[in-house]
Amino acid sequence: MSNGDPIIETRGVIKYFYDPVKVQVLKDVSFQMKRSEFVSIVGKSGCGKSTLLYILSTMDTDHEGDVLIDGENMSDQTADRLSQVRNEKIGFVFQFHYLLPEFTVLRNVMLPGLKLARYSKEEVESRAMDRLKTLGIDDQALKLANQLSGGQKQRVAIARALINDPLIIMGDEPTGNLDSKNTQIVFDIFRQLASERGQSLLVVTHDNDFAARTDRIIEMDDGRIVKG
Repeated sequence: MSNGDPIIETRGVIKYFYDPVKVQVLKDVSFQMKRSEFVSIVGKSGCGKSTLLYILSTMDTDHEGDVLIDGENMSDQTADRLSQVRNEKIGFVFQFHYLLPEFTVLRNVMLPGLKLARYSKEEVESRAMDRLKTLGIDDQALKLANQLSGGQKQRVAIARALINDPLIIMGDEPTGNLDSKNTQIVFDIFRQLASERGQSLLVVTHDNDFAARTDRIIEMDDGRIVKG
C-alpha cells in the first residue's frame, strides 16, 4: 500500500435493523479516510454513528456495500480472517474501558498481544510496559485494574488498544465518562499517536470541542453523511 491509498474506505454501505420492524439505519454511506488522519464522527443520538463504527471495525458484517481496510475488502471474508484483521490492524477504545478487574493493569494491556501471538510473552510484557510508559501510567502497572481512577483506566484501555501497533484506533465515545482534564489528556494522546506514530484515529463523539480539534469532522444525520 502506498501512503496515498486510504486506510479506510466505504462504498455504499446500507444497514437495516429488524427488531421488531425493518428500519434502515445507514443509507448509502461512502467515505474515505487517509493514513495518519485524526477524524471525528458527530451527530445526534440514533443517527447511525456507532453502527457505522462497528461495521468499520468488522464486528458487524450484516450490511450491504463494501468496507475496505488497508486496501482489503472485508466483504465475504471468513470469520478467522476478520478476527485476524481486528487483532492486527484495529485498536478499539470504548466509552467504558472494559478492563478485567481480576487482572493487573499490565496483564490487561498484554492480553491482545498474547492473543495475536506475534511475540513471546516476555516481548509482549516489555511492549506493554512501553505503551504504559508512553501514556504516563507505567507506575500503576502492577495494581489491579479496579484500583485505578476513571481517567487512569481509560489510559490503560488506550495502551491495550496500542499493544499490537494497529494501523487504526477506533473510539466509541472514549471521553464520554471523563472530566475535562482527563478528556484533554486523552485528546493529547490521540493527537500524538497520529502525528508521531502515524496511526489513524476514527472517533465517535458527542463532545463538539473534542471534534473541533480533530483533522476532519464527519457529520451524520438520519443514517447519512451530511458533511465531511
